[in-house]
Amino acid sequence: MIKTGQAKWDRARRRPRFAGAFSIALIGGLALLWTFPARAAEPASVTFSLDFPNSDPDHYSIIVQSDGHARYECSAKIGEDSDERESYQLEFTFSEATRARIFDLTAQAHYFSGKVDSGNHKLAFTGDKKLVYKHGQRESAAAYNFSTQPAIQQLTTLFQSVDATLEFGRRLAHYHRYQKLALDDELKKMEDQVRRGSLIELGAVKQTLQEIHDDPTVINVVRARAQRIMDMGSAAAASH
Repeated sequence: MIKTGQAKWDRARRRPRFAGAFSIALIGGLALLWTFPARAAEPASVTFSLDFPNSDPDHYSIIVQSDGHARYECSAKIGEDSDERESYQLEFTFSEATRARIFDLTAQAHYFSGKVDSGNHKLAFTGDKKLVYKHGQRESAAAYNFSTQPAIQQLTTLFQSVDATLEFGRRLAHYHRYQKLALDDELKKMEDQVRRGSLIELGAVKQTLQEIHDDPTVINVVRARAQRIMDMGSAAAASH
C-alpha cells in the first residue's frame, strides 16, 4: 500500500511538467501563426536604378513599395557649378495615381521576366538601367540600356521624371542652406520644367519648397516662385 501511494504521488508530481511543456508548445505555435501572416503581408516593391558615368547624378535608385512608401538614393554633384559630390537619401510617399501606374506597368511587363533589353548594340549608351520586382520569396530583375517594350519604356520615363524632381529638391535644399543667391535661377529652371510636364511627384519636394517660401531672408520673388510651383503640384495631384 505504501508503494502504491508513493507511485500515485510520483505521477501527480510529473503532471505539471507535461502541462508546462504543452503550454510552451502551444505558445510557440501561436507565435508562428502570428509570424506567417506578418510575412505574407510584407508589401511588394519595384526598384529602378541607373548608373551613368560622367553624368549627374552618376548613380541613383528609387524603390517604391505597394503601399506607396519610397526611398531615393543618389551620388551626385553638390551643385551644377561644383565638382564636389555627395551621397543623398530621401524617403517620401508616392501619390496613389503614380503608385498604381508603376505596379500596373510592372504587371504589363510581366514583372521583368524574360528578355527586356533590345539587344541593339548600335544604339547610343544612355546608362545601365535595372528594374527589380520583389514580393515575398519572389524576385525578378532585368538590366538594359534600351528596351522596345512599351511598359518598360513608360516605366523608365516615369522614374527618370521622378528623379529630375528629386534632384531639383536636393539642389534647392543645398542652395537654401549655403547659397541663397542661386535659388532664383534654380527655381526658374524648375518652374519651366513643371510647365513643360517634365517633372512629376512634386509632393516629394514640397517640404523644401515650403521652407524656402517661409524663409524671410529669401527675396520675395524667389518665395513667390516657390509658392507657384507648390500650387502647380497641388493642381496636378488634384487632377488625377
